[in-house]
Amino acid sequence: MTESTDSVKDQVAAFRRSVTELRDEVGKVVVGNDAVIEAVLICMLAGSHALLEGVPGLGKTLLVRTMADALKLEFSRIQFTPDMMPADILGTTMIEDDPEGRGRRHFTFRKGPVFANIVLADEINRATPKTQSALLEAMQEHRVTIGNHTHTIAEPFFVLATQNPLESEGTYPLPEAQLDRFFFKLHVAFPSRSELHAILERTTGESRPEAKPVLDGARIQEMQRLVREVPVAQPVVDYAVRLIEATHPEHADASEEVRRYVNYGASPRGAQAVLLASKCYALFDGRFAPGIDDVKKAALPALRHRVLLNFEGEAEGIKTDPLIRTILERLPESAPPSVRGKSQKK
Repeated sequence: MTESTDSVKDQVAAFRRSVTELRDEVGKVVVGNDAVIEAVLICMLAGSHALLEGVPGLGKTLLVRTMADALKLEFSRIQFTPDMMPADILGTTMIEDDPEGRGRRHFTFRKGPVFANIVLADEINRATPKTQSALLEAMQEHRVTIGNHTHTIAEPFFVLATQNPLESEGTYPLPEAQLDRFFFKLHVAFPSRSELHAILERTTGESRPEAKPVLDGARIQEMQRLVREVPVAQPVVDYAVRLIEATHPEHADASEEVRRYVNYGASPRGAQAVLLASKCYALFDGRFAPGIDDVKKAALPALRHRVLLNFEGEAEGIKTDPLIRTILERLPESAPPSVRGKSQKK
């Protein structure tokens, strides 16, 4: 943010208005889950993807559909099944007759449903690893390679995937490389009693609320650029780095629990997700730079799927959320003098 103070204030104020407008529109249809809605918005504003996990019937698909309705973007839905093939997602090359009737034939690429701005990957863990991996290049590079040709996906591009954590029959766990492409992994909780009353009132009457488009692709991209421009103080960056290091069992600062139960800690993508999400949290509050509290707030959704447990951790039913919370409780907000000295020399 190198522009004048007044200009920056105007941009941040406009950013908050757009976020509030989008939240309100989604809230007309989706009851509760405010934290999940906010987290999905952060994934979109960071230019990345979200994995929503929850039992059937909690409104995961409805949330994604409503988000698409509130944005003037192209939307597609992929219902994953065990017999689905990569071509069903990416598209395929077909032989077609010459439209001018000359008797010649030519190859034409028919785009698959991944060529949209918002892609709902419903029950993504029902597809085989081969089909799941078809999304890897699209999620990371925003492009698809078929044969010798590369096809670019129009911006903005988001994959919002859902999965059921309970049912295991006919499902395939997402590989670590696939999980790492998701910016956040979000747990969709069961609604409270008051929220359940509101859901019944909205869904069992004569009319059902609908979301109207309030933001377009150009505005989303402007907001994404503003997120990238938010400055981060060096102590905050240092805290995020030490947080990632503390998830690795071989690191000197790793806790006893991490050494015992973790096979591999969070990747550099985890650090990127934590910092970008921290910037979004700051902008949501009207602040011009994130603090350590923003990093702590982003830690769970950004790291819970990136901290990989070992056999002992899996056997004892250890969950990553308590491990990350323990790290946050014990990790000092300021680095020891020896660590600060090393960072300055670098």
